Amino acid sequence: MHTREELEQPEPVPPGPRTRGRPPLLREMLLVAGLFLVYKLGRQLTAGHTAEAYRNGREVWDLERALRLPGEGAVQSSLLHGDTLVQLANTYYAAVHFPATAAFLVWLYLRRPGHYVSARRALAAVTAAALVLHLTYPLAPPRLLPATGLVDTARLYGPSVYGPPDADQLSNQFAAMPSLHFGWALMVAIGLIAVTRTAWRWLWLLHPLVTLLVIVGTANHFWLDALTAAALLGLALAVVHRPRRAPASTPAPRPRHPGALVGADR
Repeated sequence: MHTREELEQPEPVPPGPRTRGRPPLLREMLLVAGLFLVYKLGRQLTAGHTAEAYRNGREVWDLERALRLPGEGAVQSSLLHGDTLVQLANTYYAAVHFPATAAFLVWLYLRRPGHYVSARRALAAVTAAALVLHLTYPLAPPRLLPATGLVDTARLYGPSVYGPPDADQLSNQFAAMPSLHFGWALMVAIGLIAVTRTAWRWLWLLHPLVTLLVIVGTANHFWLDALTAAALLGLALAVVHRPRRAPASTPAPRPRHPGALVGADR
């Protein structure tokens, strides 16, 4: 038999996205470090496909013209109006990509642990899909294709994260499709907009927007590289289960007549 106090106590509320326990820190550090390591090392597997990468680059350039996409040269011309602007774009390309994504994951882990796991899974899925495309479709960036008429802004104005393509042993410059610079930046913006409630949260879209203009203006990527990354991210977000808010608890029904409790205890 239950007393009046036991019947009137509401059921405990299941933990929601804000209160769900954090995954073990050491495990997450290893997983995230592994994600970045696979991203860096996996790109090396496509080295040695120079001729195919240049051929694919010319095909992508011709396809964009057939689709009447705006020319990448219009964005680059805007950057080349001054050395300072183009150097800022090169710096953004070289220095913001990894730190911004890492800071996003750390903030989610500390402040929104329920959303952290979903974001990490989405980033891992996009990265894995991108590596598959890098392996199966090596692509030279527009800065390496004479037909585009674009210049390598990082090499001419600095700073640059790449060396000469035939001597660069630290990175694969023929992994332009898709652009993980844009894919990760878009995930950061979507994630922060989803977990914050301030009216200013939509300004996070400036990160992928600036990233898009930078990767195109510096001739490191085609428009289609960014569109492909966005499509892959959309698929990843559709597959990854996002945390759901727990429904509000409903207190146990109270008896209509005080005598009902008395009778229940007898």
